[in-house]
Amino acid sequence: MAAPAARADGSDAALAAALADVPDLGRLLEVDPYLKPYAPDFQRRYNRFSQTLDNIGKNEGGIDKFSRGYESFGVHRCADGGLYCKEWAPGAEGVFLTGDFNDWNPFSYPYKKLDYGKWDLYIPPKPNKSLLVPHGSKLKFKHSRPKKPRSLRIYESHVGISSHEGKIASYKHFTCNVLPRIKGLGYNCIQMMAIMEHAYYASFGYQITSFFAASSRYGTPEELKELVDTAHSMGITVLLDVVHSHASKNSEDGLNMFDGTDSCYFHSGPRGTHDLWDSRLFIYSSWEVLRFLLSNIRWWLEEYGFDGFRFDGVTSMLYHHHGIGASFSGDYHEYFGLQVDEDALTYLMLANHLVHTLYPDSITIAEDVSGMPALCSPISQGGGGFDYRLAMAIPDKWIQLVKEFKDEDWNMGNIVYTLTNRRHLEKCIAYAESHDQALVGDKSLAFWLMDAEMYTNMSVLTPFTPVIDRGIQLHKMIRLITHALGGEGYLNFMGNEFGHPEWLDFPRKGNNESYHYARRQFHLTDDDLLRYKFLNNFDRDMNKLEERCGWLSAPQAFVSEKHEGNKVIAFERAALLFIFNFHPSKSYTNYRVGTTLPGKFKIVLDSDAAEYGGHQRLDHNTDFFSEPYEHNERPSSLLVYIPSRVALILQNVDPPN
Repeated sequence: MAAPAARADGSDAALAAALADVPDLGRLLEVDPYLKPYAPDFQRRYNRFSQTLDNIGKNEGGIDKFSRGYESFGVHRCADGGLYCKEWAPGAEGVFLTGDFNDWNPFSYPYKKLDYGKWDLYIPPKPNKSLLVPHGSKLKFKHSRPKKPRSLRIYESHVGISSHEGKIASYKHFTCNVLPRIKGLGYNCIQMMAIMEHAYYASFGYQITSFFAASSRYGTPEELKELVDTAHSMGITVLLDVVHSHASKNSEDGLNMFDGTDSCYFHSGPRGTHDLWDSRLFIYSSWEVLRFLLSNIRWWLEEYGFDGFRFDGVTSMLYHHHGIGASFSGDYHEYFGLQVDEDALTYLMLANHLVHTLYPDSITIAEDVSGMPALCSPISQGGGGFDYRLAMAIPDKWIQLVKEFKDEDWNMGNIVYTLTNRRHLEKCIAYAESHDQALVGDKSLAFWLMDAEMYTNMSVLTPFTPVIDRGIQLHKMIRLITHALGGEGYLNFMGNEFGHPEWLDFPRKGNNESYHYARRQFHLTDDDLLRYKFLNNFDRDMNKLEERCGWLSAPQAFVSEKHEGNKVIAFERAALLFIFNFHPSKSYTNYRVGTTLPGKFKIVLDSDAAEYGGHQRLDHNTDFFSEPYEHNERPSSLLVYIPSRVALILQNVDPPN
């Protein structure tokens, strides 16, 4: 981050006023003194949040009641068997209920107009007390929510593509077939994509048409509840990919033009349309929009038992320019001032306050590419209140390296900088690739590394080719160094743990409605004659070692070496010594590596092991002893053999008394 330019409002008096208003702002400024000139901005943001929360209390009886809008709005069954319906449509001249139960007659059930743009309708039960609109039974939860994990290892998932078959998979399929895989791989959290109902399957779930509905293309609401409940029984936290940054522009089955105007839930005119996404943008200053969105958050938590959210498109929400054309150099002036949409930021603070008040163990993650300071700091410090942000620069760096640079030209210092360039005390989710990197027009990391040879040379019955050998070794190294050095949480998109080939492309006119690339070929890793099993084994053991040692929850690593000529990176974290040799051909004997830990070390993870498709060049019975010989700013050091394209983790197993 670049230091900010001086600001006129950064006076001592302004700073003192900000510190008086924002309870824990002093702690934020102590961690990052460069934010002091922007103390009035944090003061204004916190006061907007507090004032809105106070107004909700005065006018609605508190955020608890306010966020239960789904209990009165929408369509509800009454105790007598009738229906009560209520909507907010301030621009409408009339509102009617229609459906297959009344043969889609558009005028048979008119609503009555109320104050403040609200409308309601009561439909009495039939004389024989049969239900006018039948509904399925409810599923009772059996298992409690897991506690917040100490270390977060996320398996990013899409139900529809979770089968190898060329069709849309179901909630039932995911529950029975994918959840056991996730548990077996050592992930303790799943992030569910494309659950909120969306009419266009190929939108990947990001063009929402019905915010209070789980997608019916995968099955019933009860089957989704069963999925979440089964995950909870396995100790797996379940996050929903929530899209409150924009909405589908569909007017037939979405919120757009809901009351006949373009300004009901969204900004009117050009401000209400996202130029790149071709979708509608919410007006976060609207009282009823706040009620709608906060109630939506609560509904997913309580109706389906989700444990938190990954908020999509946060950068678009935070800035009036929506991040379009913005480079975000890191200069602090980019994050403050008139370009910030403080209405949207206030909503995000309210949403985080609600989530963590209702369920303190809930988790919220911001998809923000801008790096806004304090977005993941507590609200009491003037921050946004998120638990984590996605480290979105990391996958871009790996794709850049494999696409544009020869192996011998990889810059070790630049890799380390990208992996460690994050704000102190604001937690990040690191990942080598997510769904974004595999969408049509791009391809998975494994396919960038091995490309067409994955079709012909992944059999264990054939010798390694140079391309497959390089790809398998680098795939493991990239994922481990990202896992260990890149953040306080880790994310993997489903199937990429075993080097899923090709790319993602949903059925659409441009591909003749084909499902060929809209599936996950888990059978590849189940085939003992294919090399995919090696990458799967490594991913599993990497996660399970983290579970035992807890490097994600440990303080940030100390990097003792990033040697450009040798292509070696070494660092310590969670009392473990990590050593990476990225050199394409050079192995090193008696290579000295610095450490703070005295005593005996053993290999606890070796990417060169046979079960990971390695060349078995290391003896795991070897004991390594550190000696009080200072090296690379570490008081002790030890000598190791580190073969080319190998990652090692050594653990101090017998420290001296």
